[in-house]
Amino acid sequence: MDLTKKYPCLTVALGMFDGVHIGHQSIISHAVELAQRIGGKSVVFTFSNHPLSVLAPKQMPPQIGNNILREERLQELGVDILIAMPFTKDFASRRPEEFLDILRQNLAPRYVVTGPNYTFGYKGKGTQRMLLRAGEEYGFTAEICPAVLRNGRPVSSTRIRSLLAEGDLHKASDFLGYPFTVVERVIHGDERGRVIGFPTANLAIREQRVMLPNGVYAVGIRFQGKSYNGVANIGDNPTFKGCNRRIEVNIEDFQGNLYDKLIAVEFWEKLRDEVQFSSVEQLVKQIKKDKEKAKIYWHY
Repeated sequence: MDLTKKYPCLTVALGMFDGVHIGHQSIISHAVELAQRIGGKSVVFTFSNHPLSVLAPKQMPPQIGNNILREERLQELGVDILIAMPFTKDFASRRPEEFLDILRQNLAPRYVVTGPNYTFGYKGKGTQRMLLRAGEEYGFTAEICPAVLRNGRPVSSTRIRSLLAEGDLHKASDFLGYPFTVVERVIHGDERGRVIGFPTANLAIREQRVMLPNGVYAVGIRFQGKSYNGVANIGDNPTFKGCNRRIEVNIEDFQGNLYDKLIAVEFWEKLRDEVQFSSVEQLVKQIKKDKEKAKIYWHY
C-alpha cells in the first residue's frame, strides 16, 4: 500500500462514509480541493466492512449503501485514490499512535481531513485533539470539517437510516444529496412479470442494508452508462404467494438479459402502498396506472 514514492503529495480524508451523504461530501470535497491546491492527489482511507461488524455485530446498523455505490460517489466527487482496508480484530487492537504510523509510512500525507466525530485507534481513543496535535510529529496538517446542518441538527447516517425506514424519501434524498440508490446484481425471479407482460429485474434486499417501506415507486435505472425510467415494487408481491421480500423493477423501453448484471436503481417518488389483488387482471390494470402516474416523475 506504500504510495509515498509514486505520490509524494497526498491529502487524505478519513471516515467510513456510509452513503456518502452531504456531510461526507463536505469532508471529501475539502480534501479534493486541498489536493488540487498543492498539486497532489486526494485519497479516501476507509474500510471495506463496518467496524461494528467485527467489534459488536449485533449493534451494527443497517447500511445505506454498499461499497460499489460508495466508490461511484467518491469518483463523482473527484477522489483520485480509494483505499478500503478490511477492518479486523488485529487492526482494532492497534493504538492510535500505530494508526498514525501506518498513515505516515504508507501515505505520508500533507493534509488529513476528517469530520467532527471521527475517532481512531483502540476503542476510539484517538481524538480530534490528538489528531490536531500529532500533525507536527507525523508531518501533516489536520483539518476538522464542521458538521453540515439540517433543521439545526447535524446530517448523519443515523438520521438518514431513520428517514428511509419511515419512508420519508424526499428528506432522506435531501440529506444524501442524491436520490436514495440501490446498486445490486439482478437475480433470477419467478418470471411472473414476463408472463403478464411486465418483465422485471429482481434485486435481493440484503439483511445488512436499510430499505424503504414496501410499496410502488417511480425510479430511474442506470445500466452500463445508459439511463432508463421505470417502476419498482418493494415487497413480497402478496398477489402471488411464497415470494421473498425483494425489489422488482419494470424498466421502460428496455430489451435485453440483465441476469447477474449490475444495475443502479434511483428512487424518486412513492406512487402507492403495496396491495394484494384478487386477480392477475386487477394487478395488470393497476400496473398500467402506476406507469402512467410515474411518467410525471420520469419527465421532471
